[in-house]
Amino acid sequence: VQLQASGGGLVQAGGSLRLACAASGSAFSRFAMGWFRQAPGKEREFVASISWSGGRTNYADSVKGRFTISRDNAKSTLYLQGNSLKPEDTAVYYCAARMGDWGPISRGSYDYLGQGTQVTVSS
Repeated sequence: VQLQASGGGLVQAGGSLRLACAASGSAFSRFAMGWFRQAPGKEREFVASISWSGGRTNYADSVKGRFTISRDNAKSTLYLQGNSLKPEDTAVYYCAARMGDWGPISRGSYDYLGQGTQVTVSS
């Protein structure tokens, strides 16, 4: 499956952004999906994940209550809505796909990783 993230940009602290990840090449609904991010000089970290049906979600503590992951299997698209953004949310955001169980995504286990989209939050 090929993944392409979009929707990044420059936003002021307290603002919102909605990222999208378009999937192609394989049955999107067969994959558990997730978002990761990498800030300059830091390792890539887990942000959120969602089961193939969309019925189960998981979030990193740093974004819980501010970010929402969702998916539209009919459109083969994954979303990440970020609200109340903070300067520490500044990073390149990547979407990832995993066949099988969705749980291991939070531990950095995925089969495909898309190109990232830059999110910059100014203070």
